[in-house]
Amino acid sequence: MKLAAIDIGSNAVRLQITRVLEYEKMITFKKLEYVRFPLRLGHDVFSEGRISDYNEERFFKLMTAYKNLIDLYEIDAYYGCATSAMRESENGKEIVDRVRKELGIDLQIISGEDEAEMINKVILQGLDNDHYIHIDVGGGSTELNIYENHQKVYSKSFKLGSVRILEGKDTSENWGEMWDWVSKYAFKKGEKITAIGTGGNINKLFELSNPEKKTRKMSLNNLMRTQDILKNLTLDDRLNKLQLNPDRADVIVPASDIYIEVMKAAKAKSIIVPDVGLKDGINYHLYQTHHPESEKVFVKN
Repeated sequence: MKLAAIDIGSNAVRLQITRVLEYEKMITFKKLEYVRFPLRLGHDVFSEGRISDYNEERFFKLMTAYKNLIDLYEIDAYYGCATSAMRESENGKEIVDRVRKELGIDLQIISGEDEAEMINKVILQGLDNDHYIHIDVGGGSTELNIYENHQKVYSKSFKLGSVRILEGKDTSENWGEMWDWVSKYAFKKGEKITAIGTGGNINKLFELSNPEKKTRKMSLNNLMRTQDILKNLTLDDRLNKLQLNPDRADVIVPASDIYIEVMKAAKAKSIIVPDVGLKDGINYHLYQTHHPESEKVFVKN
């Protein structure tokens, strides 16, 4: 079985094509193709409230390319979803309708809560009964989930994201609301909590911090040291010395601010970086849709 996941974010648009391998009770998602294009729809939306004609045409070209790849791989099922930028754009639905009519690709504009739930399905696979806060930072929004005893107990989406901050569209009210929520629901005196970080920026921060690779875990202090190093580098240094992609080099510091502030509010001393994201949640959602009886089957990515 082959699946395709389309993730239309505020900073980049991703396509992942996956083959599902089934052996006994083990399901492996084997990546066949992964394309990430830095379209940055959030630049338009958070500044002007709509996607520009120029970027609409670029988006349409990209969807055409993705459709060709989906057809070439002869996939069995796909799911495409758009997040913060598209749902806040005044012409987002119009663009999605155009893609459906002209290309036959059905895209869904999903809420922050639905986005978090998609990723939640994958995250839960690797958790024990301890106390966790999951932080998923995108270009336009941040989704937070709190887990206890292998169950999600609280969840909320906030209008804070790397591109939104870069554009100066975050407010002190946004930050205060997030801090208050985390302090209320995540922090419990005397109880240890561990953060889980998803999103392209935390994966890159993890790589740059030289942590213990086997556990994919780093301390808050290590994360803050890595952020300080990045802050003291010019954009050119980040591009040339660290060889970051242009669409990563400018947003990685704003994104790190969110991870750090949430961890401080929750009193989390370390963060696990499992290298999964919305695209993996989409694949799991697709598999469950076609195999509803497989809810308790372990999924290895």
